[in-house]
This record gives sequence, structure tokens and C-alpha cells, in this order.
Amino acid sequence: MTRKLGFLSLVLVALLTLAAPAGAQGPITPQHTDPTWQAYYWNNTSLSGDPALIRAEANINHDWSTNSPDWQVNADYFSARWTKYIDVTPGTYRFSVTSDDGVRLWIDNQLVIDQWSIHPATTYTVDRYLGSGHHLIKMEYFEETGLASVDVQWYEQGQQPTPQPAPPLAGNWNAEYFNNLTLSGTPVLSRSEASVNYNWGLGSPQAGVVNADNFSARWTQNANLVAGNYTFWLTADDGVRLWVNGHLLIDAWYQQAATTYTDEIYLPGGPVTIELQYFEMDGAAVAQLSWAAGSAPQPPAPQPPATSTVIVDNTDSGFVTGGVPTGWRTVLGGYNGTMIWTYNNYSVQYNYNWARWYPQLQTGWYEVFVYVPDLYTTTGQARYWIRHAGGYTLRIVNQSVTGGQWVSLGTYSFQGTSSDYVSLSDVTYESYRTRLIGFDAVKWERR
Repeated sequence: MTRKLGFLSLVLVALLTLAAPAGAQGPITPQHTDPTWQAYYWNNTSLSGDPALIRAEANINHDWSTNSPDWQVNADYFSARWTKYIDVTPGTYRFSVTSDDGVRLWIDNQLVIDQWSIHPATTYTVDRYLGSGHHLIKMEYFEETGLASVDVQWYEQGQQPTPQPAPPLAGNWNAEYFNNLTLSGTPVLSRSEASVNYNWGLGSPQAGVVNADNFSARWTQNANLVAGNYTFWLTADDGVRLWVNGHLLIDAWYQQAATTYTDEIYLPGGPVTIELQYFEMDGAAVAQLSWAAGSAPQPPAPQPPATSTVIVDNTDSGFVTGGVPTGWRTVLGGYNGTMIWTYNNYSVQYNYNWARWYPQLQTGWYEVFVYVPDLYTTTGQARYWIRHAGGYTLRIVNQSVTGGQWVSLGTYSFQGTSSDYVSLSDVTYESYRTRLIGFDAVKWERR
């Protein structure tokens, strides 16, 4: 008997389906936003047709000057769209948007800023009350000619904006690409780049010139920075090394799924040499770097110790769901005899379905496992985000071949606070509603 279900099995799903959860189980904390913006760029000013570029971006804080956002995008006559879900505590928030040229901002599908015109860099603000939980932010932009810039930030009234990681100014990076893993020999491609903010997927940095697999790259620039502490964020799949002012700040020179690293350094001011080295073995390729002045937020005080092994099942209070309640199916099977599942989405959609597992941990290192049920798990792209002391790490699990077992997502340091969790959504980037995603149990084992 095959493990996966065919048409008759889907009929059985309807017979086994119990009442869908009416809402989230347990409190939703305001600790999380989507790790990145989903960014789309078009080589026209009307956001029409197929995008020329789709990638994840850490922030929207771009000053391209007269350059292009990416070699695949025009320097003039282009448009872009960014979407992201955020969590907030209830309150009135000020949203500030600066753009040259046109810009539109939506909050939960309500158009709140509409300045779709050619204009120099201008700042627009709007105040909106937001309740607790998830809110969808969407921004659209177009550039006609000349200078190009766009920025968005928000903060609760009575507070100051939190510094956002900012990419370097346009055209500052000297980029070199090699068709080997060791940055050796003569580069096959050298060019100036506005930022290091790439999610090439299975593609190449430049088709026909740079390999899609087995390539390496080096980015260097001299940045003129004022004295103070700086926080650097770096996401890579695969190997990466970052030097700042001659200091090896981040060293992760090995094959890995997309992983985010963050570290701080004091800089004395003046010209600062920044060098990023990267290699891509095979599969997906990601290289993203940003920084901001100031220190990263300090973690909250640790909570009382928990046991060395912690399991959060889909029936426990630490399991929280969101999205469309009717999109969830609760069925028999999986760990402890029950699980839930939903159909996949191709991309992030309004009110998409998501779930999080919040453990009760003590401060320290844990290996994280997810239990993949044997049924209702046909996706090859289950995207688990692990929130740990160092930030966010994405691990992709092929549920279609790992059913009926615990699958390790790696070992991480955790704070022992409500900031620790694992999340999974219905966004798999596979064809719409062609896959089933299983949500069951997550385990943390002390290491």
C-alpha cells in the first residue's frame, strides 16, 4: 500500500475532517514579523506582465541614485511591489514612506498612501490604529527617470523608529564572480552592484556567464561610516565569510540551507573596508547583506528552566494557528494520533494560513526536530523558520519523502523566552493548491 493518498484518499479526508479551529490557540506574541519582504520588479512602470526579478529583501530602504536595483532590472522605467506580514501590539502606528517617484501603500488591503506620480524624493506619513496579531503591508513603486529611491518605516506613536538594516549606497560594491568554489583564477564577471541582496533560486547571477551551481563571488567596498556600534545581518546559502575593517566578523564557509547570521562591531569612523566572500555548491543560492548603526536588541531575561526534551504538539497550548479557519483540516494520524493540514499557496497571499510552535525552554543549545506525518504531506517545499537567539533560520523539508519520522532542522542557541519558536505556513512556491502540508509536532532536545 503506497504511503501517499490518491483521489480516494482525498474523499476519505472529508469523512475524517473534524471541526476546523475557530481561531488561534493561545496568545500570539508581537515578537515576530515575516523575516523578509517578498519583492517583485518589472521592467515597466505599470507592474504588468511577468516580473523580471523576484527575491526576498531584508528591508525597503533603497537609494539607487541613477543605478538599477539589479542587473536584471532597468535603471529607469521600472516598477516594484513588496509584501510582508507584521505582528504588532494594539496601538496607533505612524507609517512613513519616502519615494522618488510614485508610491502606494496598503495596510490590510486598505490604500492609505496614494502618490502615484512623478516627483522628487518626498516623505508621506499616515497614522493608523492596528489591533493585535498579523497585518499585511503592501507597497508599490515606480521609477520614471533620473534618481530613484524608496523607503518605508513604522513605529508606535510616542516611540522613536527602530533602526532598520540598510543596504549600501548604489553602485558601491565591486563584484567579482568565479566559475569555481574557491574564488581562484580570473573572474568570469566583474561589475559594480548597488547592493548584495540576492535570492537567485536555482538560477545564475548572469545566465551564460556564471554557473548556476559551483560558483563563488567576492564583493568589496569602502564605506564612509561615522564612529559607533554597527549590527550586520547576513543570510547565505551556501558558504559565506564577512570581513569588516579587517576583522573576520562572520565565518560560515560550508554548505548550508539559507541561514541568517548577525553580529556587532565597533567602528572608529571614516573609511571602512567591507569584504564579503561567498560560494554556491548546488541547489538554491542566496546572498544578502545589510547593516544598521546601533546595537541589536538585547534578549529578555530567561524564563525558569524546562526539561531537556520539549515537545509541542498541534493540540498543545503552545501551538498557534492563523489565517482562514476554513482552510484547516483536522484529521486522525500523525504524532499522538491527530494532526492538521492545509493546501499550499504559490506565494504570500492575504490571510494566508500559518502556524507556530512555542516551547518552554531554558537558555541554551537545542536540536530542533519536526514530526512529518505519514499522510496529507505531499509538498516538497515545507518552509520551516526557526526563531533562535541568533535570528531566523529557514530549513526546507520535503514532506513527501520524510513521512512518519522526526526530521532534524539543526541545532541552535535559544534565549529561553517567548521569542523562541518554529513557524510553518502554506507558502511553498509550488503550483497553487497542488500540494498538502502537514502540521503536527515539534521537538527541542537539549545539546
